Amino acid sequence: MNPETIAALGTPAGTGALAVIRLSGPDCLALCRNIFGRSPTPRVATRGYFRDQNGRIVDDVLFTYFAGPKSYTGEDVLEITAHGNPYIAQRILEDLAGRGARPAEPGEFTRRAFLNGKLDLTQAEAVMDLISARSERALVAAQKQLRGALSREMDGLSRALITALAKIEAYIDFPEEDLPPENRAEVLASVEKILAGTSRLLATQHYGELLRDGVAVAIVGEPNAGKSSLLNRLVGRDRAIVSEKPGTTRDFLEERLMVGPHLFRLIDTAGLNENPGEIERLGIQKTWERVREADIVLLLVDATAPLPHFLDDLVKYRPLIASNKCDERPAHPRTLAVSALTGFGTEALLAALVVRADALQPDLGNEAIAINARHALALSSARECLTAAAEKLRGPHDPALLASDLRGALDAFGQIGGKIDHERVLDELFRTFCIGK
Repeated sequence: MNPETIAALGTPAGTGALAVIRLSGPDCLALCRNIFGRSPTPRVATRGYFRDQNGRIVDDVLFTYFAGPKSYTGEDVLEITAHGNPYIAQRILEDLAGRGARPAEPGEFTRRAFLNGKLDLTQAEAVMDLISARSERALVAAQKQLRGALSREMDGLSRALITALAKIEAYIDFPEEDLPPENRAEVLASVEKILAGTSRLLATQHYGELLRDGVAVAIVGEPNAGKSSLLNRLVGRDRAIVSEKPGTTRDFLEERLMVGPHLFRLIDTAGLNENPGEIERLGIQKTWERVREADIVLLLVDATAPLPHFLDDLVKYRPLIASNKCDERPAHPRTLAVSALTGFGTEALLAALVVRADALQPDLGNEAIAINARHALALSSARECLTAAAEKLRGPHDPALLASDLRGALDAFGQIGGKIDHERVLDELFRTFCIGK
């Protein structure tokens, strides 16, 4: 248990209806009695006057006491709900500091929850994902990770790996005996299964990036195809400059848009001109860079003109093709008909984008798992160790070398859930949290 009691504002700074001040640590009960003049009933919100050390009333508040270990941090916790005047919140925090409750560091409440065994490291990370989720899919993934979806996957892989390692280590003390072929085949099958599970989780990294950053949609086409007009229509405001003069867009610009359960990053790009000028050529280079990086390529063609010359170059990116200016001419065959001018067809276009985005989600059954870069680094390390072990199991290698590879994979798995004591890793993780969480 941490000897210090910490305090911080748990709601966003600024004027609002309410402000929640959170405390955690061994002094919470004594502070509650001193401030409100009564012993609190655990887990019951109670009305009272917050009185400062001079006895003056600061605010009429609600306070709730959570006795450890049945609290978020695993310690005694006190939450004070005051009126949302920033001056009131500041007065309360200053008074608490005067009573010995030091200001909390970023993420310190969740860090204490982790250190006290209330959350593993993947669940602690999910707290931040839950706070910052900007789409329904991101919210669902964060909620499932907070409930232990990734932890359960890792526990299953770790248990299987421990079983395989135990079978190998049974022969280490007997160097004159080699691993029998039947045991070697059994362990190899287990390692290959663990390796497949590891690779399956690694495949979710990009999807995790999509959930956190949004699905990148590169809007490409010839100059004056109406890309900027379509962007403005989709986002509902004049975000991009629109002109009848071709080549208005020389660089790319980006706008975020929520559609159904997905967050999209719509990227308006420079027109792909067959005979560009020098400045246009630089813009076109950036367009192709956006195409290569995009999750979805939306090719906008002009219904009043022939199909563009670069269509064959885009085929490998499986573009979603829409014909603009369908208020003037019918759409090209096998394309979506839209009009950026009138808005015709934009609902069908957005629905098609949702279908494309749905297809980007890896198949993990009922679990919406999306690993982050830290998980990927550990899983990649584990995969290297497991691959090395599988190679050794296919030949007559020393059991001690096999065990070393399997222990390396087990250590890498442990890093994901936080079964490590690397202070630097924890510092780096929790400093990204907001103060009060």
